Amino acid sequence: MQLKAITMAKKVAIYTTPTCVYCRAAKELFRENDIAYEEYNVAQDMARQEEMIHKSGQLGVPVITIADEKGTENVVVGFNKPRLKELLEIN
Repeated sequence: MQLKAITMAKKVAIYTTPTCVYCRAAKELFRENDIAYEEYNVAQDMARQEEMIHKSGQLGVPVITIADEKGTENVVVGFNKPRLKELLEIN
Protein backbone atom coordinates (compact mmCIF):
# COMPACT_ATOMS: atom_id res chain seq x y z
CA MET A 1 0.00 0.00 0.00
CA GLN A 2 1.37 3.39 -0.96
CA LEU A 3 0.65 6.16 1.52
CA LYS A 4 -0.06 9.72 0.59
CA ALA A 5 3.02 11.87 1.13
CA ILE A 6 1.21 14.40 3.28
CA THR A 7 0.15 11.77 5.81
CA MET A 8 3.47 9.96 5.95
CA ALA A 9 4.75 12.10 8.81
CA LYS A 10 1.55 11.67 10.83
CA LYS A 11 1.17 8.83 13.27
CA VAL A 12 -2.41 7.65 13.63
CA ALA A 13 -3.74 5.34 16.34
CA ILE A 14 -7.28 4.23 17.06
CA TYR A 15 -8.55 2.75 20.32
CA THR A 16 -11.43 0.42 19.53
CA THR A 17 -13.69 -2.40 20.65
CA PRO A 18 -14.81 -5.25 18.36
CA THR A 19 -18.49 -4.21 18.30
CA CYS A 20 -18.06 -0.45 17.75
CA VAL A 21 -19.70 0.70 14.49
CA TYR A 22 -18.05 4.12 14.69
CA CYS A 23 -14.66 2.45 15.03
CA ARG A 24 -15.35 0.52 11.83
CA ALA A 25 -16.40 3.75 10.07
CA ALA A 26 -13.17 5.47 11.12
CA LYS A 27 -11.04 2.54 9.95
CA GLU A 28 -12.89 2.54 6.63
CA LEU A 29 -12.14 6.26 6.22
CA PHE A 30 -8.45 5.50 6.86
CA ARG A 31 -8.43 2.63 4.34
CA GLU A 32 -10.23 4.66 1.66
CA ASN A 33 -7.58 7.36 1.98
CA ASP A 34 -4.53 5.08 2.36
CA ILE A 35 -3.89 6.26 5.93
CA ALA A 36 -1.69 3.89 7.92
CA TYR A 37 -2.83 3.43 11.53
CA GLU A 38 -2.28 1.34 14.61
CA GLU A 39 -5.32 -0.25 16.25
CA TYR A 40 -5.64 -0.99 19.96
CA ASN A 41 -8.48 -3.22 21.18
CA VAL A 42 -9.28 -1.75 24.59
CA ALA A 43 -11.71 -4.57 25.37
CA GLN A 44 -8.75 -6.96 25.59
CA ASP A 45 -5.77 -4.72 26.39
CA MET A 46 -6.26 -3.09 29.79
CA ALA A 47 -2.99 -1.14 29.56
CA ARG A 48 -4.17 0.45 26.30
CA GLN A 49 -7.59 1.07 27.89
CA GLU A 50 -5.93 3.02 30.71
CA GLU A 51 -3.81 4.90 28.16
CA MET A 52 -6.97 5.80 26.22
CA ILE A 53 -8.73 7.04 29.36
CA HIS A 54 -5.69 9.13 30.27
CA LYS A 55 -5.65 10.72 26.79
CA SER A 56 -9.40 11.28 26.40
CA GLY A 57 -10.80 11.38 29.92
CA GLN A 58 -13.44 8.82 29.06
CA LEU A 59 -14.16 5.18 28.32
CA GLY A 60 -16.10 5.60 25.03
CA VAL A 61 -14.62 4.54 21.70
CA PRO A 62 -13.32 5.31 19.21
CA VAL A 63 -10.56 7.51 20.49
CA ILE A 64 -8.24 8.50 17.67
CA THR A 65 -4.87 10.13 18.11
CA ILE A 66 -3.06 11.89 15.30
CA ALA A 67 0.49 13.04 15.95
CA ASP A 68 2.26 15.31 13.51
CA GLU A 69 5.93 15.31 12.55
CA LYS A 70 6.71 17.58 15.53
CA GLY A 71 5.10 15.12 17.94
CA THR A 72 2.07 17.28 18.67
CA GLU A 73 -0.81 14.91 19.35
CA ASN A 74 -4.44 15.66 18.59
CA VAL A 75 -7.10 13.52 20.23
CA VAL A 76 -10.45 12.98 18.50
CA VAL A 77 -13.18 11.34 20.56
CA GLY A 78 -15.84 9.58 18.51
CA PHE A 79 -16.11 9.46 14.74
CA ASN A 80 -15.86 13.17 13.91
CA LYS A 81 -15.33 12.81 10.17
CA PRO A 82 -14.85 16.53 9.40
CA ARG A 83 -12.24 16.90 12.16
CA LEU A 84 -10.42 13.72 11.07
CA LYS A 85 -10.31 14.90 7.47
CA GLU A 86 -8.98 18.27 8.59
CA LEU A 87 -6.23 16.76 10.76
CA LEU A 88 -5.27 14.21 8.11
CA GLU A 89 -5.46 16.79 5.34
CA ILE A 90 -7.75 14.71 3.14
CA ASN A 91 -10.80 15.70 1.05
